[in-house]
Amino acid sequence: MPRPGRLGSNLDKPKNITQTTKKIISKYLYKYKIGLIVVFLFAIGSTIFTIIGPKILGNATTEIFNGLIGKLSGGEGINFGKIGEILLALLALYIVSAIFSFVQGFTMTGIAQKVTYNLREDISKKINRLPMKYFDTKTNGEVLSIITNDVDTLNMNLNQSITQIITSICTIIGIVVMMLTINLEMTLISLIILPILGFIVKKILKKSQKYFKTQQDYLGHVNGQVEEIYSGLNIVKVFNGEEKTTKEFTKSNEKLYSSAWKSQFLSGLIHPIIRFVGNIGYVAVAVIGGYLAVQGKITVGNIQSFIQYNRQFVQPIEQVSQVSGMLQAMLAAAERVFEFLEQPEEEETEKNHIDISKLKGNFEFKNVQFGYKKDKIIINNFNSKVEEGQKIAIVGPTGAGKTTIVKLLMRFYDVNSGEILIDGHNIKDFKRGELRKLFGMVLQDTWLFGGTVKENIKYGKEEATDDEVIRAAKAAHVHHFIKTLPKGYNSLLNEESSNVSAGQKQLLTIARVILTNPKILILDEATSSIDTRTEIEIQKAMDNLMKGRTSFIIAHRLSTIKNADLILVMNHGDIIEQGTHEELLNKKGFYSNLYNSQFEDCNDEI
Repeated sequence: MPRPGRLGSNLDKPKNITQTTKKIISKYLYKYKIGLIVVFLFAIGSTIFTIIGPKILGNATTEIFNGLIGKLSGGEGINFGKIGEILLALLALYIVSAIFSFVQGFTMTGIAQKVTYNLREDISKKINRLPMKYFDTKTNGEVLSIITNDVDTLNMNLNQSITQIITSICTIIGIVVMMLTINLEMTLISLIILPILGFIVKKILKKSQKYFKTQQDYLGHVNGQVEEIYSGLNIVKVFNGEEKTTKEFTKSNEKLYSSAWKSQFLSGLIHPIIRFVGNIGYVAVAVIGGYLAVQGKITVGNIQSFIQYNRQFVQPIEQVSQVSGMLQAMLAAAERVFEFLEQPEEEETEKNHIDISKLKGNFEFKNVQFGYKKDKIIINNFNSKVEEGQKIAIVGPTGAGKTTIVKLLMRFYDVNSGEILIDGHNIKDFKRGELRKLFGMVLQDTWLFGGTVKENIKYGKEEATDDEVIRAAKAAHVHHFIKTLPKGYNSLLNEESSNVSAGQKQLLTIARVILTNPKILILDEATSSIDTRTEIEIQKAMDNLMKGRTSFIIAHRLSTIKNADLILVMNHGDIIEQGTHEELLNKKGFYSNLYNSQFEDCNDEI
């Protein structure tokens, strides 16, 4: 479910159209400037050939009118040959205009698709550079909405909006020029409506702007809720949470409906208002044109051409109003994408290149202090030394800070103060990617992707041979299960595979780590989903794997870490005891009580 307090935050803030437009142009469109010039030139060409049409058609009308008048006066009548020439010229113009329009559309479609491709590439790279704390403040659905909905909105609207705007501007300019060639007074009357329309459209756009932003934001929230409800559907049903989740979804959906309705309604007002104001101008032109024709100052054909131009003059303004909604939705989506791309990244603090192949695995924690929020410190003053090849168990009650220590080791987060040293080197002096090559990690929460069994095991070592994969699977005691699958190691899996149990998934992740042969192991409840008999076998395999490697083991079942070289007992973010299993039992302190309480629980169960 979306976190409390997130819905409705910053939703009334209008987006900055100017800044967002500049970013789209400078970062993505500018590199295709030659293509855009082609689009612009062919748009002008298409528009010019289309605009000249009414003037030529007006000449044909004048020719027919003069012929009829001449016939009535005893003259030759209508010159059909000349009219045929005019109509053929008109047909040729429209064909050329269609060709130009096709080239323009083809080019712009290509540019729009390339921009979308580049955006998705940048987003993909950005995800890997973002700190973990960013994802702590966002739901999966919100991030997915940016990657899918917002990019798709930008893709769909970019092509149509830009093409339409270029064509419309060219059409307006061209029509004004053509109208001026016919009659100045009638052109001025037509132009009077422009400032009126501009004022009205500006007011409506300003009002609707914030609703388009709200619409895009709530679309992300609704998608986030759907994604999280679906992924946790079993839990929702077990705890009879259907009614609660439905109410929460309805609340978000109503806000999405409200903002979408307001944004679409306001943008929809533009079209009828433009049509109404345009009709007033059309009536005025018709009246003035009739008056000028009676005075002999303008031909009938020119009146017809001008009326057509007057109609066409309003049409591109209507078209711009129609794409204004799409344009606003596109800019709202683009703003959200740019907000994501501009998030602060993980800081690389590498000083000098450190050859990780020469590291042995000696660790020292010196006065480590950390909190996910600066005002809420959860690890207060952590101090410990770990020698290479030692097996270190970290135990303690829930919330003691065990998993947090592992996250600090991997530099998912950096310490607030103090130091973590590997062979005397501060881990902040490593590139994160280089540092993480040292570690092999098995988590309580398993992760498999939609691929073959072999691909999942080889995830950390793509160059591994089939024999190496099989040896790793045998060491993890998962080889026999794999052979029972229809296609063995080439069987397709995904995280929701119905034919793979939670324990089997965990065995596959253990095989993945065994294959990478890391210098340092981190096992966070690595056998929590495995039955007791298999756990004993895995424990033997893991013991062999851990020989000669520094290993950190987080465990709740204390019986699994009896043979650890050093046990760190944590509570409230600090080490309160440390020593071997026997030493800690003899102290009869916190660890002893914790260990004995587990055996009491086991006896009670028996």
